[in-house]
Amino acid sequence: MAVFASGSYDPDSITKYSIITEQIPRRSVQDPETYELIKDSKPVVITDTNLVSSASKWDLEYLHKNLGDGLFYVYTSNNNRFKYFDNKRAEKCKSFVTPSERHHVTFLQFLQMLKRCAKTKEKVYLQQTLNDSVGTNIVTDFLQFNWDWVNKCQAAYGWGSLSSNLLLIGLEGNITPVHYDEQENFFAQISGHKRCLLFSPDQFDCLYPHPVAHPCDRQSQVNIANPDYKKFPRFRNAHATEAIVGPGDVLYIPMYWWHQIESLSSDNAMDISRPHSSQDSASIDDVMEGIPPVTISVNFWYRGSPLPEVIEYPLSPQQRVSVMRNVEKMLAAALGDAEKVGELLRTMVEGRYTQ
Repeated sequence: MAVFASGSYDPDSITKYSIITEQIPRRSVQDPETYELIKDSKPVVITDTNLVSSASKWDLEYLHKNLGDGLFYVYTSNNNRFKYFDNKRAEKCKSFVTPSERHHVTFLQFLQMLKRCAKTKEKVYLQQTLNDSVGTNIVTDFLQFNWDWVNKCQAAYGWGSLSSNLLLIGLEGNITPVHYDEQENFFAQISGHKRCLLFSPDQFDCLYPHPVAHPCDRQSQVNIANPDYKKFPRFRNAHATEAIVGPGDVLYIPMYWWHQIESLSSDNAMDISRPHSSQDSASIDDVMEGIPPVTISVNFWYRGSPLPEVIEYPLSPQQRVSVMRNVEKMLAAALGDAEKVGELLRTMVEGRYTQ
């Protein structure tokens, strides 16, 4: 069994928020409660799945040698918040200011971008689907993931097909702000530590998502580090569950559960220097020298279960979110203008359902 790199995180890098939080359960892969939590669409940290043990050697040097010459999506930002947005919708929305910029670069260019970040305030985040463009060693590692375990989970809970595996490499301190996904997610940590804050789908009204047609669909409008209670008063009622995941941990993030992911600072910088025993090792040292610490993760996104033939009431929180999304989409299509959806909903509700 592969052994993940040791190390810990700096507790001073954990941001304190005004919201109430409780801990997400940590359970063994052998614990029956693990699977009860997943069955009930509740988050759980699973400590010993060996899901990505074959990737325990995936540090920046190994990835530089083995990922190949393909291009990778790298986002840059002038702050540490990387809020997702849809490029096509952003191009149509002239007033929208993109919160980050997306680049298509080689892995070597990404490493060079990381180096520049050590001297500037710019932050970078690589977010790339693992596909057949990667090198043969990465493919071998990928095929050695614990597919037997994860496939059994997929079958047991009736999930749809695996849609993607996303490789995430970010600087310590990077934040992916509060959002939800329409897929089931096993979030596997390879190196470094991340703090994961999750909010149940029943807190939809507390988190003020952007409209479905907005470039930042599925993203909360609330900055939980500095909430504007005048604009978002119901956020005072929000509460979260949280966990810190380290190398080898797998966090189950149920579909429609809101989450914010924060890369924590390590308690000591990794020494990447090595003796120059050859021209090749010297060139590798030149590439790696001066790169700040990063965190590395891979997620496993699965499509949700098919809709049941008979809907049982009351609806689950996830089903309620799905209904609201579909109503928004239907009205936008019927009106031919997403901007008119709010006006129509106010006409339907105000004075009739608001008394």
